[in-house]
Amino acid sequence: MPRRPRTDLSGFPLHVIQRGHNRSACFFSAGDRAAYLFWLGRYAARLGVAIHAWVLMTNHVHLLLTPPSTEQASRLMQILGRRYVRYFNDEHMRSGTLWEGRFRACAVHAEAYLLTCMRYIELNPVRAEIARDPGTHPWSSYRRNALGRADQLVTEHPLYTGPGASHLERQAGYRDLFRGNLDETALTDIRGATASGHLLAGERLRKEIEAARGLRLGPAPRGRPPKDSGGELDGEQADLKL
Repeated sequence: MPRRPRTDLSGFPLHVIQRGHNRSACFFSAGDRAAYLFWLGRYAARLGVAIHAWVLMTNHVHLLLTPPSTEQASRLMQILGRRYVRYFNDEHMRSGTLWEGRFRACAVHAEAYLLTCMRYIELNPVRAEIARDPGTHPWSSYRRNALGRADQLVTEHPLYTGPGASHLERQAGYRDLFRGNLDETALTDIRGATASGHLLAGERLRKEIEAARGLRLGPAPRGRPPKDSGGELDGEQADLKL
């Protein structure tokens, strides 16, 4: 069955997860991680994709990015994935696939979820119990966003910048967000939206966007689907899984 066409929600940030095949490791060394980040930065700059948060785990990657279009986000992940696989296979004298098929992604309603999604990404090492504090994990954007460390990958989102705040004030405010863990509702919302490709937004906001764009961006209603009334994809789930 052919894939449904992608829905272009230009201007929305995207939360992207790319996993190793069968949850296998996709990074064996600091050199592997540095190589991945180098090509991520190079291709994102070429395609005009802004990266707001990132983390490299042992067997997967999380990114929060804003592309000019969904097409550019897909292109970024394709060329990055292929280039890194060539490096990884050569470096570790292996062959075959590295990534788990098509990566997962969801659009993020920035006003409602941008900072929550950034926290979700940068707290991954803490939830995985490989770091006591996000600042002790060297392979994430936390040190840039919370501590002001240099990181050429990161472009500040306007909602992170905030009106009238200095760099030190922004960093202090961002650190305050990490004083507690994310609640289970936020974790469930982010995981569910990313796994299914639904828009990450509150129900009311999502329905408003659905009505304005004529798309379904959330779970289909329960019960028997309506009969096809013509040539339209009536009631079909929009494909946001890039």
